[in-house]
Amino acid sequence: MAKILTITNQKGGVGKTTTCVNLAASLAATKKRVLLIDLDPQGNATMGSGVDKHELETSAYELLTGQADAQECIIKGLPVHYDVIGANGDLTAAEVELLQLPRREFRLKMALQNIADQYDFILLDNPPSLNLLTVNALAASAGVIIPMQCEYYALEGISALIGTVEKINKRLNPELKIEGILRTMFDPRMSLTKDVSSHLVDYFGDKVYRTVIPRNVRLAEAPSHGLPALLYDKNSRGSLAYLALAGELSRKTEMDQRTAELAD
Repeated sequence: MAKILTITNQKGGVGKTTTCVNLAASLAATKKRVLLIDLDPQGNATMGSGVDKHELETSAYELLTGQADAQECIIKGLPVHYDVIGANGDLTAAEVELLQLPRREFRLKMALQNIADQYDFILLDNPPSLNLLTVNALAASAGVIIPMQCEYYALEGISALIGTVEKINKRLNPELKIEGILRTMFDPRMSLTKDVSSHLVDYFGDKVYRTVIPRNVRLAEAPSHGLPALLYDKNSRGSLAYLALAGELSRKTEMDQRTAELAD
């Protein structure tokens, strides 16, 4: 059964989509079965996976509104080695249409039930805002990965996001938890970066991934080629960092599964 993870931050420009695409590619490189679902109307994760968002026949819009099932929306056989349910501007209309639909917060969760056993990980990319698309992602997920820059205002933003996760946990999804906090665009030469990083570790402990994602030109260039960094330049610092993150996530997931089995 797939582990469903939402990658989100209500603050834009923190490497959310970069993380979703590159983590998907890195997990796939370690022989995990991965599905990436783009829930952002901008469709950046779709394009960054080598899929033209303008040519989608079925997308996350049809999935959420019930016009197509998940199997019909999945794009397989891509050079990135993971599957994709893409998004484009049509998804903006879904936010309005969902308001009229029954169980509107659970549309994604219901849609994924029939395909969850086909994957090891399902990664959800989200818009940088708290709307019904993000709520659907959180209601369907077991965990949240929060990418964030180590800067002062990021600490305020993460407090708000954690409050949102706690509310979703109480009202819609008791399984939801913070899976991990990922430090992105990391520059150890800056004293503020080191200070904020230290505060994060002090406060969140092992919820902060050991892996940090450095500022890296290859990570920034790869999306314009429709590729994850791993396929654009596999030896870049960014590629190696996301491979390390995939390993860290996989080990933690396996440990959690063993712990759950022993508890049963």
